[in-house]
Parts: sequence; C-alpha cells; structure tokens
Amino acid sequence: MASARVAKLYAAALMEIGEAQQFSDTIAQDLETVGAFLQASRQLQLLLASPVVTPAKKKAVFRELFGPRVGKEAMTFLLLLIQKNRGRLLPEVITQYRALRDTHLGIITVDIRSAVSVTPAQETRLKEELERSTRKTVRFRNVLDETIKGGLMVKIGDTVLDGSIRRQLERLRLCFIEGEAVGN
Repeated sequence: MASARVAKLYAAALMEIGEAQQFSDTIAQDLETVGAFLQASRQLQLLLASPVVTPAKKKAVFRELFGPRVGKEAMTFLLLLIQKNRGRLLPEVITQYRALRDTHLGIITVDIRSAVSVTPAQETRLKEELERSTRKTVRFRNVLDETIKGGLMVKIGDTVLDGSIRRQLERLRLCFIEGEAVGN
C-alpha cells in the first residue's frame, strides 16, 4: 500500500511538471511505450526489481533500450526513479500517471462485462447515455463473461450497474424463496 502512495506521488510530480512545461502529452506517450515494454518483458521487470543489479547498470540498460524511443523528459524521469531505487515502482507510476491524466482530461474508463460482444451501435448508444449522465468522456474496456448468461454489467469506478440475466434470475429466485409476488 505504501508503494502505491509513493508511485502516486511520483506520478503527480511528473504530471505537474509536464503540465507546467507543456509536454504532458509527450510524457504520456513515452510512458505508454515504456509500459508496453515492461508488460512484454519479464526480464525487464526482473531487472528493475533486482537489488543485485546496480542502479548504474539499470540506467545503462534503460538508456540503451529507451534512449531512441522516448523524449528527454521521460528519460530523465526514468533515470531518476532508478537512481532513487524506485524502479520497481515504474509499472504503478505509469498506471497512476494514466489515472491522473484521465482525471485531468475528464475521461472515465467504463468496464463492460457481457456474455456476447457488444455491437458498435450498442456501444455508441451506451457511450452517449453515460457521457450525458457523467458529463465526462467515456472510454470502454469490454470483457466477455459467459457466466452472466446474458445482458451486461457496467462498472464505473466503484459503481456497478448489473443488468445481467444471472442477476435477474438471482432476484427472481430470492422472490420465490421469500414468497413475494413476482414483479414487485
């Protein structure tokens, strides 16, 4: 938990500097590039987490690997994290930076769980409704989940809107158990 707080502090500092100096878009793209590499390379993750490998060696690897791929500002930040022995926090810093930037830009990520793929027309209609009700730009993450039987579940932050067939069947079952009239 403490590492998440530290990662958020680094992300917030980077966001503040990026906004002040007008390079937050470049930083965001560079962090996405680094994040994709980290996600794809277990060796790079192990290198960052290793207490045996010196910061100088880690910095040399990062300069070699990311020097031609990211801007000067992002590289300076990456090397600072490594120098401060915070390299293992880099994936969380990237996640926190993305979340802070989305908040700043008024973007929310909505998770949709459905038994079948949501059609583009359904997604457009749902997006319009959610953007109208939240007054934010909506980004979807779709997940197929056959256990919900049908319908869909929408998760916005901590709020879950459950319109799944599984939930409706569970409510119907509870009504029968409790002896309530169906439809109330």
